[in-house]
Amino acid sequence: MDRISLSIFALEEIMNKQELNKLIGKNVKKYRLLYNTKNKNKLTQAKLSEMLGVHMSLIAALESSNSTQGLSIYNLYQISKILNVRIDKFFEGVD
Repeated sequence: MDRISLSIFALEEIMNKQELNKLIGKNVKKYRLLYNTKNKNKLTQAKLSEMLGVHMSLIAALESSNSTQGLSIYNLYQISKILNVRIDKFFEGVD
């Protein structure tokens, strides 16, 4: 098993699906905003959703701390490429 698989397995042991979706959403927002501090061309929720080919409401719901909406692993992979962030970074923040 590789490092990412082990990390995700460990997360499943201590977090339920709803908590995991919130964690990923919080980190997507964190890294999108960090991307904006480092790049001249700002990446809005609308622009990110356009690049992914999804409705903006998906990104807005994902980044909302009140949402429990999930995201496919493919879309998370695409976000990691767009933001130039390793995919395992979206799982950080587990106490």
